[in-house]
Amino acid sequence: MAHDASPEDDRARPPASAARSRRTDAGIPLPVVSVRRLMLRFFLTGLAGLVILAAATAFASRRVGTDRAASEAQRIAYITASGIVQHEVTPALMRGDPAALQRVDEVIRRDVLRGSLVRTKIWAADGRIVYSDEARLIGERFTLDDDAQRVMAGGEAHAEISDLSKPENRFERPGDRLLEVYAPLSSPSGTPLLFEVYFSYGDVTAAGRSLWLAFAPVVLGALLLLQLLQLPSAWSMARRLRRGQDERELLLQHAIQSSDAERRRISGDLHDGSVQDLVGVSFALSAALRRSGAPGGPPIEPKVVETAAEHVRGVITALRSLLVEIYPPNLEEEGLGSALADMVAGLPSKGITPRLDVAVPAGELRPHTTGLIYRTAQELVRNTLRHSGASAITIQVATVGNRVRLTVEDDGRGFDPRTIHRAQADGHVGLRGLGDLVAEAGGTLEVESAPGKGTMVTVEVPK
Repeated sequence: MAHDASPEDDRARPPASAARSRRTDAGIPLPVVSVRRLMLRFFLTGLAGLVILAAATAFASRRVGTDRAASEAQRIAYITASGIVQHEVTPALMRGDPAALQRVDEVIRRDVLRGSLVRTKIWAADGRIVYSDEARLIGERFTLDDDAQRVMAGGEAHAEISDLSKPENRFERPGDRLLEVYAPLSSPSGTPLLFEVYFSYGDVTAAGRSLWLAFAPVVLGALLLLQLLQLPSAWSMARRLRRGQDERELLLQHAIQSSDAERRRISGDLHDGSVQDLVGVSFALSAALRRSGAPGGPPIEPKVVETAAEHVRGVITALRSLLVEIYPPNLEEEGLGSALADMVAGLPSKGITPRLDVAVPAGELRPHTTGLIYRTAQELVRNTLRHSGASAITIQVATVGNRVRLTVEDDGRGFDPRTIHRAQADGHVGLRGLGDLVAEAGGTLEVESAPGKGTMVTVEVPK
């Protein structure tokens, strides 16, 4: 009955080191899941994400900080224009009176030119510079751009990066970036004027950097902490992937070895069974033919032909059974009961009386489950023939709730179930390997046996 396979029948399950090799024993390449490689990939991916997020955060923070600094510069320019400079705009200043210019220059240098504010200008509507802390510009005329004219006409304050290539900016230091801000003014007669101030752009961008430096540690620190917290989970997942690959490799090795053992078994069955029977028939017919062909020889006896025909029919039956083993029937078309009946049809010729009881309605089992039950029964019957010395075998299939139960029982010599584990340790696969396949399907396999008391194997799997 269903005993552990002998060394002649089954190959050894590969040890763990072999299962981790890059090729099977048959030379089939296997992908290798490296825990270290997975962890390195996880770490590098997380690091790349942190770098990208840090760059995006830096860009956004500095952009927001720069915009806020520019808005603050507009506010300062507007307050300075309306609160300080407007009171110093007199008719004498508009005429270019030196005393008025001196008075405005003192106020500008005392109250305005401080911090990041480095240059001021007061423009008339005709493009004339009424006042500048750079005295060489006073009285010169330049073309006002559209933004300057709009602000002079009563628009809101406007800020932009200064174009130092313009002639009115020729006295600024080359290479310095400046932020110029326009704010509206008016003369004593109500004529629109323009107040222009220049801020050091380095101080503006410094505000953006300050915002990023204040914001980045919180965001990046939280992300780094999250990355560190995920490391144990990533490590565990990588280990599970590796274990899953090892299990798949073991199953693949087992499938390859089982296929090889199956080919050897079929070859042995053909050589020792059908081929020998056909050879015997051939010899018997040849001898009868020689005797009948000799001068005065007797005719071929009907008994010889009948015996030969009987042997040929036996060979045909054996070959049909072998074909069923080599190429299983279409279980969906024939049904599990019919397929199992065909499988055990040849047992009487081998000295075993089968009893089959299949109580599963057609279509109740999934195709995968039907195939698993058939293959399991086939392997258990094969083990019975191979090891048990039984004279009778009973196969029962029935549903139990949402599961299907297969029971295979024989009256053979039995064995100690503990030898299953010892045989597994020695590298042989049998019931243990079959149990692994059943477990993969979410089922169970139980063995009841004792020396001299036969064996019963019960398999349950989800329907």
